[in-house]
Amino acid sequence: MKFFKLVIALFISLLFITEAHSVTPTKQQIEQFKKLPKSQQEALAKKYGLDLSMLDSQGNNSNQIEEENTDSVLPRGSFSDKENKENLTEEEKFKPQKDELKPFGYELFSGEPTTFAPSESALVPDSYIVGPGDTFTINLFGKETSAEEAMVDREGRLTISKLKPVTVSGMQYSDVVNLIKAKVKQEIIGTEAFVSMGKTRSIRIMVLGESYKPGAYTVPSLASITHALFVSGGISEIGSLRNIQLKRAGQTIATLDLYDLLIKGDSSNDVILKPGDVVFIPPVGMQVTVEGEVRRPAIFELKKNESSQDLIAMAGGFSAAAFPEKAIVERFKGNSYKTVLQFNLRDEHAYIPKNGDKVKVPTSSQELDNAVTLIGAVAHPGNYEWHKGKKVSELFNSLKADLLPIADYDYSLVIREINIRGDIEVHQFSLLDAINGKDDLTLKPRDIVVIFSRFQSLESEENALNTMALTEAQLKQQEKIKLWNEYEERKFYEFIDLGSALDKELAEKLSKEKEQEVLSITELLTNKEELEEDEYAVFSRKRLLKPILAKLNQQASSDEGLQIIGIRGEVFYEGVYPKPVNASVKDAVIAAGGLKESAFMQSAEVTRYSEKSNLQHIKIDLASLMAKPSTSSFNLKSKDTINVYPIPNWQQDRKINIIGEVKFPGVYSIAKGETLDKVIERAGGFTAYSFPEGAIFTRETTRVQQQQQLQKLSEDLRRDIASKSFNNSITDASLSYEDMSNLINDLAKVKAVGRLVIDLPAIVNGKRQLEVEDQDVLYVPSKRSSISVVGEVNFSGSHLYQDELSLDDYLRRSGGLKQRADEDRIYIIKASGLVEVPSQGTWFAVNNDFQLSPGDTIVVPLDSDYIDNLTLWSTATQIIYQMGVAVAAISSL
Repeated sequence: MKFFKLVIALFISLLFITEAHSVTPTKQQIEQFKKLPKSQQEALAKKYGLDLSMLDSQGNNSNQIEEENTDSVLPRGSFSDKENKENLTEEEKFKPQKDELKPFGYELFSGEPTTFAPSESALVPDSYIVGPGDTFTINLFGKETSAEEAMVDREGRLTISKLKPVTVSGMQYSDVVNLIKAKVKQEIIGTEAFVSMGKTRSIRIMVLGESYKPGAYTVPSLASITHALFVSGGISEIGSLRNIQLKRAGQTIATLDLYDLLIKGDSSNDVILKPGDVVFIPPVGMQVTVEGEVRRPAIFELKKNESSQDLIAMAGGFSAAAFPEKAIVERFKGNSYKTVLQFNLRDEHAYIPKNGDKVKVPTSSQELDNAVTLIGAVAHPGNYEWHKGKKVSELFNSLKADLLPIADYDYSLVIREINIRGDIEVHQFSLLDAINGKDDLTLKPRDIVVIFSRFQSLESEENALNTMALTEAQLKQQEKIKLWNEYEERKFYEFIDLGSALDKELAEKLSKEKEQEVLSITELLTNKEELEEDEYAVFSRKRLLKPILAKLNQQASSDEGLQIIGIRGEVFYEGVYPKPVNASVKDAVIAAGGLKESAFMQSAEVTRYSEKSNLQHIKIDLASLMAKPSTSSFNLKSKDTINVYPIPNWQQDRKINIIGEVKFPGVYSIAKGETLDKVIERAGGFTAYSFPEGAIFTRETTRVQQQQQLQKLSEDLRRDIASKSFNNSITDASLSYEDMSNLINDLAKVKAVGRLVIDLPAIVNGKRQLEVEDQDVLYVPSKRSSISVVGEVNFSGSHLYQDELSLDDYLRRSGGLKQRADEDRIYIIKASGLVEVPSQGTWFAVNNDFQLSPGDTIVVPLDSDYIDNLTLWSTATQIIYQMGVAVAAISSL
């Protein structure tokens, strides 16, 4: 028990002097303390002021116990940085940090020293010099078996049980091991010894100069110069990494250049320390900053006579994108100004570094040299090698293999830069001609070859692809087309010096177009509605030409006009196109997708702006200009517009739809000038159940006109309400302002039917004639035997037609008139669509001459006095009533 108390006392004393001597209790000491009874642990802890919880935490932390060494160096400023971040304002926390260059190598040794506990588990080399304080573990096996630890005393002697002490101080570790083994073998016969190094001694050294925390430190006897740098927290910001001196007894024993260690991995000068050594860090020497296209941009310390090549080697060499021939050096002149110099860093003797220099290695141009770019409807877009005399045909081995199935073989472009400003010119060619050796253009560096799709809309392209027997590889190529929007298109825009501004402008334009709810009558009649941006094929003319046209517009000047041409009429893709070099009418027609079947070949018109801004209209012979070879020449000029006429009296597929009670209802093709009675005759005439008096005939042009009239009427009513509100209080009216506004909105939403009121029996009998037009519709209903009553009656509905019943009888059968009914304006909509108004005066006394017919509709309108007496409300309510009836007469408005 006394022995255990002695061990614990020694343990406690060691624990209290840990901070002074940089020693921590070992695992064995803690375990011996834990083996004592609980009462003795508490008594010893109370006597020596020991914290048991601290011992428990130390015992539970296996990593610390196994290493027998706590962290001696923390990250420099770890606590202060955390406190500073907590004290920052929200603005300071999210403020962008400047990426500044730092001196090279300092972060490796940068730390915050605490206490340092010598490592006892380090591998001991055979050349290690044994000294006082070193411990050996000796295990005997054989005739006698034992295990003990022996320490070299202050006299340098090692004492082992049952053996005579032996002096080992100053000997190498391997010699001591051999000496112990031989001594055991001689003095204890039949016993073999196994010797290993236990704890090594600690030594006291000094780290002085520009250390982060200069002072005296206890380190293991195996520590080197770099070990001393670590435990002292590294080198300060003004310390030298290249002239670290080891002083012993006032003499400089070794000088360590950390650049040799960091850059070359050379640790030959990192010598082992001895007790009393001083590691001295002098101030930093000459410093030069290197930034730009180097692999390791930083601030480097240079020794005397080191060249620019040595500096670049420290920076890791040039990157692949570097252009060192035009490196820039900022240098202090010795006064308050700096100067800028330019050197070729590939020349070893061109630049001599000086203190404070800042070397900037520029980036090489990103522009491609000796390359051409292929984009569009091709299987392998990208950059291709250029050589003198290279032709377009050399870009393609096979049109089938190298082009997508949607590619246009007739229309392709070469975009070429023509000056230092980046202006472009356009060359047009045919892929088929190029492959066959005709008009095979010679390429120049940085040319862009654009291959278009032969389809304009995405829908037509997809429909065509669905009908093709594509291979699996071709189907995969179709998926790759989507990558155009993400990469190739943006690169194309960058080449012609256009960015997202064009996209923004287009988006605004499309947004304005969407705001126009009602199309103009011209757009409706011509049926030329523009596709949305995402409805165009990826490689369509519309999409690929947009940046090219924008660039041509951007570079246009008084010397060089706007190099575009227009074409309209009987071509597949009307529009504006880049004017190629030596542009001909044939080039323009091919750019527009070719001529339609309806094109008039004998004549066409070119509209041209003269020098005085006067228009000239030039007649051309289209057939001769399109011939192969062309029998005449006509070169186009800037802003020329070609108008391709249709063949006179050329009729496209004009149709009329006849439905209802005819023998052969259906869609019939019609000729220009053909009359309705002829078409009915072709349809076999009426059936026995037909009711031609109630026929409904609609026409598209009439519908468009009616829709425009409805729109105008709605706007007139809205202005009338606004004007009326200044004179009379809207709240005094029978209807509120909200009700009237809703009524106007309902009127604006009414869709025109486009009905044309006709007397079909008279037309069939030859008394009237009606020429039919494209998209006309004729509906011949079956016989009717009812009269409809709508409007301001108590019960709207239909009644069986009877000859003996009068208008008053039908109104009475509908429950009579409402209080808001306007009996002075009751009118009849005949089955044919005609509107008849009975004679005025004593209403029910004069209707004897008025005859109702089957299919008629009696309309009782609303008295406009209930709506604030607005002059146009009568018309508005009548329109809404009429549009609710299948036989409404919109054309009368």
